[in-house]
Parts: sequence; C-alpha cells; structure tokens
Amino acid sequence: MQDYYDRIIIGAGIVGLSIARELKIKDRDISVLIIEKEHSFGLHASGRNSGVLHSGIYYPPESIKGQVCSSGSKEMANYCHEHGLPIRHIGKVIVPTRDEHDEQISLLYERAVENSINISIIDDKELNEIEPETHSISGRALYSPDTAVISPLSVIDKIISELKNYNVDILTGSIVSKFYPDESKIVIKQKKITYGKLYNAAGLYADKIAHIFSVGKEYTILPFRGSYYQLNERCGISIKKLIYPVPDLNYPFLGIHSVTTIDGSTFFGPSSIPALGRENYSMIKGIDPVELFSIGYHLYNQYISSDQFRKFTHEELSKFTKNKFAASVKSIVPRLNPDCLVKSQKVGIRAQLYNKKCKKLEMDFVIKSINNTVHVLNAISPAFTSAFSMAKIIVEK
Repeated sequence: MQDYYDRIIIGAGIVGLSIARELKIKDRDISVLIIEKEHSFGLHASGRNSGVLHSGIYYPPESIKGQVCSSGSKEMANYCHEHGLPIRHIGKVIVPTRDEHDEQISLLYERAVENSINISIIDDKELNEIEPETHSISGRALYSPDTAVISPLSVIDKIISELKNYNVDILTGSIVSKFYPDESKIVIKQKKITYGKLYNAAGLYADKIAHIFSVGKEYTILPFRGSYYQLNERCGISIKKLIYPVPDLNYPFLGIHSVTTIDGSTFFGPSSIPALGRENYSMIKGIDPVELFSIGYHLYNQYISSDQFRKFTHEELSKFTKNKFAASVKSIVPRLNPDCLVKSQKVGIRAQLYNKKCKKLEMDFVIKSINNTVHVLNAISPAFTSAFSMAKIIVEK
C-alpha cells in the first residue's frame, strides 16, 4: 500500500470495480486503490442480484438509466462472450396483471423505441407461443428477445483478475477510519494515504461517506429486503422466458417476477419489504439499533405523506406469507399454487436512496461530485447491467 494514489475507490461492488476498469482503460499508468470492507467479493447487492441483463425498457430516455442501461447491457453481454463467461439470451415478456396496467404497455414500448431497444408488442397467440405459462389480461404484452441472464459472481471474479493484471491494488477487510476532505487524505489501517481523486461507490453506505464531504445531505439510504421462492421442479411447470408484470412506474421496483438463473433454476421474487438495517438479510440479523429509529422515522414520513406508498407497503408486507406471495406469482403464472414454491435462501438488500426534503424515493441513478470526489449515491437496479456504461459517465464527471 502506497502513500499516494492517483485514484482511490471505496467499494468493490460492480460499480467500484467498473470505475477502476474504466480508469485503467483510459490510462494504464495511473495508480488505483480499491478499498472493500468485506474480506471477499459479491457479498452484497452485486453478488446477490438476479443476474438479469436488463434491456432498458422501463427508463425515460432523458434519465441516466435510460442513457446507460441499453448500452451497458450490450457491453456486459459482449464482455461475457469475449471472456467465455456464462450467458444465456433467454428473452423476457412483460404482461399486464391489472386492467389499468394495459396503457403502460404503449408507454414502455415508446420508451424502448426511444432507447433503441429491440422490442415488440405481441398478442395472446404470440405470447402463448413464446411463453405458454403466462397470460395477459388485456390480450397484449411486450417481448424483449435480447434480455439475457449471466452469472454475476463470474463477472466480478473476471474483472478482479483483469484489475490485478493492471496492477490495481485491492484492499479487502478494510474500512477507512478517518477522512480529511480538505487535505485529500484518508486513514486506513493507521496509515495516512493521499489521493488525487476519490470515488465513493460504497453502496449501502454511500450516503454516510458523502455526508462527510458535505454532499447529498438531503438524502439517506432506506434499505429494502428482497426475498425469493424457488420453483419446485416436481410441480410440472416449465418456464421458458423471464416473466415480468407491468410495474408501477411511480416506484423503482419491478414487482414479483420469474428469474431463470444461469444454471436453469427458476426463482420468483424479489419482494420489496422495508428492512430494519442496511444488512438486515434475515428477520433479526443485521438490525442496527442506532439506525433503526432513523430508518423507521423516514419510512413513517413516506408512509403518511403518500397514499401510493401506503398501498405499496401494505401489498408488500402481505407477501410475508407464502399464500400471498404465491397469489402474486399466480398473476403472472396462472397454473402456480403455493405447493409449487420452495422457500429460498436467495435474499438481497436494495440500497434505495430517499430524498428527505421531497419525501420520495429516488427513481434514477444519483451521482454527485464536489472538488476531487465523486459520490455514487443511488446505484440500484439496473446498476449491474449498466455498470460499464455508467463507469464512463462517472469517470468523465
């Protein structure tokens, strides 16, 4: 570990790793240090995500997501092909499950066309041919043939190997104990290190680091826990494509959907239940008594200020029970019953950014910079898909 680095990156998730990769692509001679608090990689969002390479259907063209998702998906797919990493171009259908959702089909189609995405509106007959296990209550659905699934951990491992060949220093099991913003210095393992530029890609803790630099104080991370059930193979249901419901576009969640992983297993999820800690992966594990009040306070403010959020919360909390979860899945897979679901250990935490002033969840990626620091405050889905393209924007910023 040197006394000085041209670039320091906090967080070795997919965003932090992609920033380091982009920096080295632009200039192999700069010195780069990545600091990761865990002793291994992919323990949080980057290693727990669905593995779906999203095509970019959902996002307004003027948003950052709209600008980077489609190109990021193509870059990530090319990276997998180039390095022989697992990838399946499985395709995806999006079906309305309520009458009022049908009008969103046209809106999503228009967004997809504006984002240069291969997309089509299909009828019941075509839907039945593409994916017999689902249906549309309106007789229309969207089909994205290019949507793919990958192995997130394989991608992470390959990028790390690549960065080591670029002589990037990666320090695991380490936390910055002190920041000196005015001096461009940090303290780690009782050693003071000076940097030319610092990138904050700390995911669940990005807001805390940003606040030290007086950045994004109007924001805080509200964690949401996503749980999954696995499809029982003996159930007699075989799903060919990824099946998603038309989402509520007022919120940055996509609803309970099917996920076929790279090994062919099928899961349903994730739920989007407010978590009681940034690493609250199970009922009591990861609950932070200090933060519990703060998280509860902001959730309460959102709850009382938004009828839509109240409705959303009630629906999500009901999915604690297997029967209610199964009912949600049944809306996209009619033949499914509760016995078809097996409880899964697959669970993740979404580091959702909340605007305290506006009392709303942020829909888009949020990237803030000050002086010689850049802070990635809202790197929620589709951050993995978009990582390579997003890194270009972050490095340029």
